[in-house]
Amino acid sequence: MKLLEDGVPLADLSIERVARTAGVGKATIYRRWSGKEELFVDVMRAAEPPDPQLPGTSMRDDLVVMLETLRRRGLASRSSAIMHNVYVQAKCSPRIWAAYEANVIAPRRALTLDVLRRGQRDGELRTDIDVELANDMFVGAMLVRTVLRPDAGLPEGLAEEIVDTLLAGLRPVRPPAQ
Repeated sequence: MKLLEDGVPLADLSIERVARTAGVGKATIYRRWSGKEELFVDVMRAAEPPDPQLPGTSMRDDLVVMLETLRRRGLASRSSAIMHNVYVQAKCSPRIWAAYEANVIAPRRALTLDVLRRGQRDGELRTDIDVELANDMFVGAMLVRTVLRPDAGLPEGLAEEIVDTLLAGLRPVRPPAQ
């Protein structure tokens, strides 16, 4: 973590350097990790906040909590040299990115898809909606703000605004009351 905080690229990291920085022998590192890629994936996992506890009261409420967590992670990433370095390094290594995707992104995506399917089952989301696409719309809106538009704000209430705006078009149309 210290080396990454200092901006050392993965290509410049060696088990010997990690061991020296940690004040241990190389054998200590190799007992736990087979190499620097495996070590790096564990560092990435450790740098990620835990998944939020969902209230389970409604699809909307769960989506807001999930997007709020993503917004806060975005704020932390913008101000964290280590998180920036971790993402850059991961994207440069297909093997590391695949491990990150499998261990961090895929479980979060599955959680969101479960929430959206529950929303369809409970009548909160139209059943003709492709939940994979809906997931991309919810998460994508926050990711664009977080990653692609660093000049854009990530203000309080953004999660609710994204969820409510998208749900306005994705909710079932109810016939007017008679």
